[in-house]
Amino acid sequence: MVGGLVLAAGAGRRYGGPKALVRYDGRLLVERAVDVLREAGCAPIVVVLGAASDEVRAQARLGEVTLVDNPDWPSGMGSSLRAGLAALAGTDASAAVVQLVDTPGISPQAVRRLAALAEPAALAMAGYGERRGHPVLLGRDHWAGIVRLAVGDQGARSYLARHADAVQIVQCGDVADDADLDTPPAR
Repeated sequence: MVGGLVLAAGAGRRYGGPKALVRYDGRLLVERAVDVLREAGCAPIVVVLGAASDEVRAQARLGEVTLVDNPDWPSGMGSSLRAGLAALAGTDASAAVVQLVDTPGISPQAVRRLAALAEPAALAMAGYGERRGHPVLLGRDHWAGIVRLAVGDQGARSYLARHADAVQIVQCGDVADDADLDTPPAR
């Protein structure tokens, strides 16, 4: 069982508002991220909310997911990753695919490629040529170590760097684009 984890707690200061509530191709970004994980076969799916969590709950059509409020969301992505992994710890998931809410170019095909490696000891990142990016697969055996190091906006980055020898790179550039939406499109 491969869990899906959507990190959607940020306020989107540079963007001008919470990205979870941004409409992209007719859907909210949070809906799109959940749909990608669901289509790829991830279950259960956990969505971590923070800024504007009440609005996201009221507006988003997410189906059967676990919504987790992260009261520490202003401290950065690390606290959201910790909250999401804690929620998944109570499930039978052997690994989790982490999806950022502001990467609408991630496809179900990319998630499936990483999920195919799922096992408790797995660590994998999507590759885009020489660059590493999202989504990321975190095997359950690593969750406690990731939680200890996930601070500020680092997420799992420092843990993955410390375990670089174990990280498998899965090329996804032919089926996905992990560019994040940092600023609204020019009008």
